[in-house]
Amino acid sequence: MKFSILPALVLASVALGATVPQKAVIVSYPDETPDDVVKQAMTAITDAGGVIIHEYRLIKGFAAKAPAKILQQVQTWGNDYNAVIEEDQMVSVAGSVAD
Repeated sequence: MKFSILPALVLASVALGATVPQKAVIVSYPDETPDDVVKQAMTAITDAGGVIIHEYRLIKGFAAKAPAKILQQVQTWGNDYNAVIEEDQMVSVAGSVAD
């Protein structure tokens, strides 16, 4: 039986190439923004292979992991509504308590 490494390399490159790097972000809109604008952004992210992590109730927005390319489109669509897309990251407070 003759073993060829080419099919194995092709399969490995397809498997590795299929994963698009995703960024963890928080997308928020002013309260006056129509709900369908937010839903359109969420749908575009999931259609592009992203994942909605959490939909916020106190603010109009959501957390997601999405490819950078679709985030650029969502930002462009949200320009009329002042959409804010920021990196989701850990925040901590360090300091002392004032007397």
